[in-house]
Amino acid sequence: MSVQAYVLVQTTVGKAAHVAAEIRNTDGVVVVHDVTGPYDVIVQVEAPSMDDLGTLVVRGIQAVDGITRTVTCPVVNI
Repeated sequence: MSVQAYVLVQTTVGKAAHVAAEIRNTDGVVVVHDVTGPYDVIVQVEAPSMDDLGTLVVRGIQAVDGITRTVTCPVVNI
């Protein structure tokens, strides 16, 4: 069973489109949406484990130039 999460991304002013485009090329990324509000981009991701999810977020998403902050929200099945 894989781990799914939503990653909420804040970017530097004027960088949202660039950040979204770069994130779309990352393995494990399912969907990327540019949004308005307190976050600029919302990313749906999927990874084989929580450790792999952490690696995806830190090395794959947070490494993109123009990101100032991320919040990762793992999906839970209640």
